[in-house]
Amino acid sequence: MTEPAAELKRSISLPLLTFYGLGTILGAGIYVLVGEVVAVAGIRAPIAFLVAAVLVVFTAFSYAELSSRFPRSAGEAVYMMEAFHNRRFALIMGLLVILIGLVSSATIVNGFVGYFRVFLEWPPWLIIILLVAALGTLAAWGISESVWVATVVTVLEILGLFLIVWVAGDSLATLPARLPEFTREGITEGVWIGIFAGAFLAFYAFIGFEDMVNVAEEVKEPRRNLPCGILLALVLSSSLYVLVVLVSVLAMPVTELAGQTAPLARVYEYRTGEHPTLISLISLVAVINGALIQIIMASRVLYGLSWQGWLPTIFSRVHPRRRTPLYATALVVVLVLVLALWFPLITLAKATSLVTLVVFALVNLSLIRVKRRDRHPAGAWVVPVWVPVFGFLVSAAFVIYQLVLGA
Repeated sequence: MTEPAAELKRSISLPLLTFYGLGTILGAGIYVLVGEVVAVAGIRAPIAFLVAAVLVVFTAFSYAELSSRFPRSAGEAVYMMEAFHNRRFALIMGLLVILIGLVSSATIVNGFVGYFRVFLEWPPWLIIILLVAALGTLAAWGISESVWVATVVTVLEILGLFLIVWVAGDSLATLPARLPEFTREGITEGVWIGIFAGAFLAFYAFIGFEDMVNVAEEVKEPRRNLPCGILLALVLSSSLYVLVVLVSVLAMPVTELAGQTAPLARVYEYRTGEHPTLISLISLVAVINGALIQIIMASRVLYGLSWQGWLPTIFSRVHPRRRTPLYATALVVVLVLVLALWFPLITLAKATSLVTLVVFALVNLSLIRVKRRDRHPAGAWVVPVWVPVFGFLVSAAFVIYQLVLGA
C-alpha cells in the first residue's frame, strides 16, 4: 500500500476538539428540529430529549474507549476491523458512516433554508447550491481554519441558546403549576409512543460526538483528548438542550411551536413581539457550522478508507500545502448537494437517525468483541464491559422500534 505524499496535520487541542463536537451537535439539532419534536411529543418534548440523551450516553462511552485504543481516521471502520478482522465488514461500516455525514449535512442545509428565508425569499435550490459550495471551499482550505471557524461559530450558537433562555426564562416559574400538563393523560401507551417518536427525532440532535473520532489523526494527544472531548461535548450539549426545550414549551402554546421550520426564531418573536433578526442570524451560522463539520467528517472517513486501500487511492491524496484531502472533500460536497436538493428535512433527519443507530449498535458490538481479547490495554481509557452491552441493546431496540412502528 502506498502512503499519501502528505499527511494530515495534528493541530486540534482539547478545547478546540470540544468546541468542534459542540458545534456539530448544537448546530445539527436544537436550531432545526425542536418544532418537529414538539409536533409528535407535544409538551413532553423535554422528556423526549432526555430519553434521547440516555440513548446516546452509553454509546458515547464506547466511542471514548475505542478512540483511545485506536486513534485513527475512519474510526468506526477501524474499530470494526480490529474487532472482526474482516475487511468487508469494515468497509461497510465506513460507507455507513460516510452516508451519515452526507445525509446529515443535507438535513442541516435544508434547515438553513428556513432561517435564511426569514430575511430573503430566495428560491430554496439557489440557497442550497450557494451554501454547499461555500462550505466545501472552506473544508478544502484547511483543518485549522475550518476548526477555528467552527469554534467561533459554536460560541455564537451557545450565546443564541442563552438568548432564548433569557427572553423566555421567566416561564420556568410556571413549571410547578404546569407539571400536571406533563402527566395529565397518565403513563399510557399512547403517551409513551409520542415520547419515543419524539426521542427518535431528538436523537438526531445529539449526533455529532461520534464525528470527533474521525479527525483523530489531526488531534494532539488523541488517546487522552478524544475521550475527554467526546464526553465534555455531550454533557454540555445535553444540558443546554433540556433547558432550551423546556423553556420553549413553557413559553408559548405547543400548537404554535409544532412543525416550525425556524423554531427558536418563533419563540423569540412570540415572547418579545419583535422581529427575530438576531436569533435568526445566530441560527443561520449555527446551522452552517453543523453542515461544515459533517462535511469534514465524511471526507476524513473517505480519506481513511482510501488510505487503508479499501477504496480508490485518489481519495487518499492530500494537498501538499493545504494538507486536506481535496478529492474526498469534492466528492462529499457533490453528494451532499444532490441529497439536499432532492429530499425534505424530516425525511433526511429520520434516515440519519436510523443509519446512525445501526452504526452505534455495531460500534458497541465491536467494543464488546475487542474487550474479550484485551480488557485493559496500556495507556487507553477503559469503561466496564456492561457499558457497550447496554449501549448495543438500547441502540438495537430503537432500530427495531423505528422499523416496526415507523416513528
